[in-house]
Amino acid sequence: MLYSLQSCPSSYNPKHYHELYNFRARGLVARASADSRDNLVPFAPLQLESPVGQLLEKISNTHPHLLTAVIDQQLENLQNVRDAQKESDPSQDSLYKRIAEVKDKEKRITLEEIIYCSIVHKFLENNISMIPKISATSDPTGRVDLWPNQELKLEAVHSPEALEMIQSHLSLVLGDRLVGPLQTVVQISKIKLGKLYAASIMYGYFLKRVDERFQLERSMGILPKDFGKAKSYDEPSPGIKLWDPDSLITVQDYDDEGYNDSDYMDTDEDKSFRLRAYVMQLDAETLQRLATVRSKEAISLIEKQTQALFGRPDIRVSDDGSIETSNDELLSLTFSGLTMLVLEAIAFGSFLWDKENYVESKYPFLNE
Repeated sequence: MLYSLQSCPSSYNPKHYHELYNFRARGLVARASADSRDNLVPFAPLQLESPVGQLLEKISNTHPHLLTAVIDQQLENLQNVRDAQKESDPSQDSLYKRIAEVKDKEKRITLEEIIYCSIVHKFLENNISMIPKISATSDPTGRVDLWPNQELKLEAVHSPEALEMIQSHLSLVLGDRLVGPLQTVVQISKIKLGKLYAASIMYGYFLKRVDERFQLERSMGILPKDFGKAKSYDEPSPGIKLWDPDSLITVQDYDDEGYNDSDYMDTDEDKSFRLRAYVMQLDAETLQRLATVRSKEAISLIEKQTQALFGRPDIRVSDDGSIETSNDELLSLTFSGLTMLVLEAIAFGSFLWDKENYVESKYPFLNE
């Protein structure tokens, strides 16, 4: 059988991280004619399916300054359709129900692609070119990471506090390799790389969410007064893992010999504390809530973006319960390229949180 997400919860569960790269089959049919795309710069790895998504892609290429206004108009259109449906009498006719189901599916795809276009526009606003679909290359070394280095641009979209945690995440992913030559070519499983990319999107989503909360509490002066003074925390455990171990994403321990209270203190006029220390003092229930992706649309976009980059792996579950992959392959890329992939994924997750909130403010959908 094909291992899919059909039975997975709509919100992200850290225990089920590994399932996020086991994609459902989706026919992403690009309805726009070939000649309408030939002269356009590639918008993003994902081919958009809905007429609204394709319209937004075209506007982003030709009149990017109008994109936000058009997105607002499309969200208003969705709201008008919803209001009209509320006023109409629901029919019990089976054909009517089937038509309603088809329309609901189309609406969800449209909503996903509005969020996706908003995310891509955020990359463009920061002058960041998204990494294209990863495929075979003619490079003599077999490297697939021939995209331009945009590390500084990708780092600049985060707050200094969030960037500190991102650097810790990169250290955890790359280990001692960070101190080695960045152009050293390594080989890594395509599926493993896809898992890391998807997990890093979710890390970026979590990081933006918790950073917003931290910045708000700091600006309001309601951070715990004794925060940062204790060397240990009873709850949650300093080593609590927010994601599956295979994702290589953890909240690190901060009780090593080099620990110092001043490590968590800024030198600003008012005492403030670093984001990672703030995360450490949150209780387990709050951490779990902040690490949960809120909407089915966001979960779907994480899948689709990862699939657009790495393809759809053929993952099967055998009779004994073991997972087999028949089309995995080794990819060659530099440490610099690997860093770029992780940084893009984290930025994508951060933008996903922002745009999910924006769309919710115009067209409430999270509680549907």
